[in-house]
Amino acid sequence: MIAVVSGGTKGIGRAISELFLEQGMKVYISSRTKDNNFSHDNLVQFEADLSAKVGVNDFADFIKTKETQVDILVNNVGVFVPGSLMDEEDGMFELQLDTNLASTYHLTRALISEVRKSDNGYIYNICSTASITPYMNGGSYCISKYAQLGFTKVLREELKPEKIRVSAVLPGATMTNSWSGTDLPTDRFIQPSAIAKLIWAAYQLPSNTVMEEILVRPMDGDIT
Repeated sequence: MIAVVSGGTKGIGRAISELFLEQGMKVYISSRTKDNNFSHDNLVQFEADLSAKVGVNDFADFIKTKETQVDILVNNVGVFVPGSLMDEEDGMFELQLDTNLASTYHLTRALISEVRKSDNGYIYNICSTASITPYMNGGSYCISKYAQLGFTKVLREELKPEKIRVSAVLPGATMTNSWSGTDLPTDRFIQPSAIAKLIWAAYQLPSNTVMEEILVRPMDGDIT
């Protein structure tokens, strides 16, 4: 089985990639810089900036030179830059929409032919609780994540006749680089491995059943 995970060297993407490898899958991941400490016989890393369409296409073209089908596509790459809409630095809107939304759109379109060749194709888009709940200092990040969830819903409807499952994954505060330097205890956050386990559980459901949205928060609720 073949899996593709964008942004697969850190955080949630890393945890998903590791779990897929444990399950015997061959995994292709993208990142801006390869991680030499992350290696496996079935892991293929590709350097690409997926905030640019050319980077997305380079990644997809590379995969298509190696594989004829893709069983699981995880659109995980993302960026969070805090700030209010009226005060955030110029360019943050474009950066976050390009990374969080456009990469999901373009990579899905680039690999959909390969996903269609799978007997059990599945697409996961890593959204956020910010896709459904606006919050202070969320700025353009919230906009990009709302749009990513909207894209996921449209994609699900379009692919239903082809029996390709599509899930939106909406994690709350998860212990990733976005929270580096926080004074909060680690048990206040979701661990990336928990998100990976939920994704794998969804995949193991019968093929006529889909978790349309996987919403998960820390036990003590959102961090604001």
